[in-house]
Amino acid sequence: MPSNVSEIYGSLVFNEHVMAERLPSVTYKALMRTIERGEPLDIEVANVVAHSMKEWAIEHGATHYTHWFQPLTGMTSEKHDSFLDPISDGRALMRFSGKELIQSEPDASSFPNGGLRATFEARGYTAWDPTSYAFIKDEVLCIPTAFCSYTGEALDEKTPLLRSMAVISEQVNRVLTLFGEPRRRIDVTVGCEQEYFLISEEEYKQRLDLMLTNRTLFGYAPCKGQELDDHYFGAIRRSTSS
Repeated sequence: MPSNVSEIYGSLVFNEHVMAERLPSVTYKALMRTIERGEPLDIEVANVVAHSMKEWAIEHGATHYTHWFQPLTGMTSEKHDSFLDPISDGRALMRFSGKELIQSEPDASSFPNGGLRATFEARGYTAWDPTSYAFIKDEVLCIPTAFCSYTGEALDEKTPLLRSMAVISEQVNRVLTLFGEPRRRIDVTVGCEQEYFLISEEEYKQRLDLMLTNRTLFGYAPCKGQELDDHYFGAIRRSTSS
């Protein structure tokens, strides 16, 4: 293991520590209000953030940027654009604007859409999610985004998650208000702990519910808990069918 692990860890992530160091104080505070409270992001703030993000990425060897998103394909997608912007006198400048940071328009014709639109209506938009840190991968600045149609339908796996988090946050803040507490950012975690149970194919075929749904079902609590030998640290019993 390298001796400088603590220096390597997160070194290619445009995280809160990097933002605090590189952004003007006013810009940083405005961006944090957007991240923590969901306040609208002013275009002038976005321009400053985009410039700082571009300079940081170039210093770390990045030559392109992409709006990185998760369409309904089970994979991630990227549309790469160069920071290079040719100008009329034959030269080129390295530019990255707040508009380019906030929104992009990848071709959405090849992504699953659930019949929301015809192929020729393939306008899909990616919108920057400032609550997820940008990062550098293979010399490309990856900007986490949500992917939606022109009319607002979710075309990815992240948009429904963000909307669900917003609903939960709103309801939690309603409860806080009842107790006289100020509104605050509510962090929602998903899948902190997942448990998987393996069953034999023969037993699976005896469970019509599992065959029909192809997934685990929630049922009654077991007759016993973890008091005996079937606990986390118990040895896996040898299958009688093997």
